Amino acid sequence: MFFRNDPANLDVPEPGEALSGRAEEMEVPAAHYVNGNSLKGPWPDGMNTLIVAMGCFWGAERFFWETHGVYSTSVGYAGGATPNPTYEETCTGRTGHTESVLIVFDPSQVQLETLFKVFWENHDPTTPNRQGNDIGTQYRSAIYANSADQLAEAIDSRDAYQRSLADAGFGEIRTEIALAGPFYYAEDHHQQYLAKNPRGYCNHGFCQVSYGSET
Repeated sequence: MFFRNDPANLDVPEPGEALSGRAEEMEVPAAHYVNGNSLKGPWPDGMNTLIVAMGCFWGAERFFWETHGVYSTSVGYAGGATPNPTYEETCTGRTGHTESVLIVFDPSQVQLETLFKVFWENHDPTTPNRQGNDIGTQYRSAIYANSADQLAEAIDSRDAYQRSLADAGFGEIRTEIALAGPFYYAEDHHQQYLAKNPRGYCNHGFCQVSYGSET
């Protein structure tokens, strides 16, 4: 039996303390429910990837599949230690994972700055382990980069947005920014959830502060 993350204990577990998980990968559809592109790859030549976490992954994913130049999106678990976790395990806070979105995009059609704009403007990065009433380490804000260059750009974007937030009276950005580790796909019914359930839950607020880039 699993218990949801205790709001009084919001520490990410050390790898040796995390749930053991499993070797078997989650089975997901071959095609994206909205655009029909591949959900797991291989991707066409020239594609790039980025992993972000910004609260409940249902609403977060929709922001990106609606962004021009994004080839595919999927939801899953990243930033933790448990291999191939389930949703229920992730919600205990004992896997260390965030609810994440894998974004596959064409850099010739959409700049990384545009993806950062979508990311920063559609959640509150100043609230650690929380988005609205969703509380737990799985809801923490994060950017997981696939290269040192992408990591540097993510840090620059954070610093730029921090200045805008400070000017508007907000506090410190608490977003975790790191090189990506494994991304574990979430269960089939979570993929493109709001396309399958148009009236489904979406808890994404934002600070009402614009990110500077309009690219």
